[in-house]
Amino acid sequence: MTQPINSKPTFTDRLRLIFKGILDPIGTFLNRIGLTPNAITLLGLVGTSIGAYIISQGKMTTGGIVLLLSVLVDALDGTMARLRGESSDFGAFVDSVSDRYAEFITFGGLLYYFLSQEHYAGATITFIATAGSVLVSYVKARAEGLGFTAKVGILTRVERYLVLIPLLVFNQPLIAVSLIAILGNITAFQRILHVRVQGHERMRKDAENKMYLH
Repeated sequence: MTQPINSKPTFTDRLRLIFKGILDPIGTFLNRIGLTPNAITLLGLVGTSIGAYIISQGKMTTGGIVLLLSVLVDALDGTMARLRGESSDFGAFVDSVSDRYAEFITFGGLLYYFLSQEHYAGATITFIATAGSVLVSYVKARAEGLGFTAKVGILTRVERYLVLIPLLVFNQPLIAVSLIAILGNITAFQRILHVRVQGHERMRKDAENKMYLH
């Protein structure tokens, strides 16, 4: 299988570098007191679930703050694993799966809220936002499974939270899901086009190699 083409650092990659000096000492402390990366991953997921429940009850500001704290906690599991020298593909897999669950739970809380208010337009937009978020992650995972890269687009996971959390804190859930619905699906399409270009390039090279062999 062809190896993925090197891609530019994403916004998430740059954030990790920027905050490395903060995350590393905290991760070192958490490792020292006996917590594991998986425990932190679970703690972040539990926090997200609590935040989503609060949001479902219409308390957007409180729910947004809880989500923010949960996201900050979740950012520590990878740091802890790296400091332990235990970084692994399986650990990254578990982290990615928990991130998807966290997003589903968050959007589930928003969906419940809109339905309880009989705000069916908001519920529909939330569904579209959920679909876009899932597709952004799925396209990347599927592309990498085929040896391509797809770390492109205007609204990756971190950017989605940068849109969602502040707008929830300011009690603007409809604007939040509307932006994610639009920009998330645009991001998925950007990734599809990015993979399409790589696919055509691979086909061209394969054709050239066959001509050379003959």
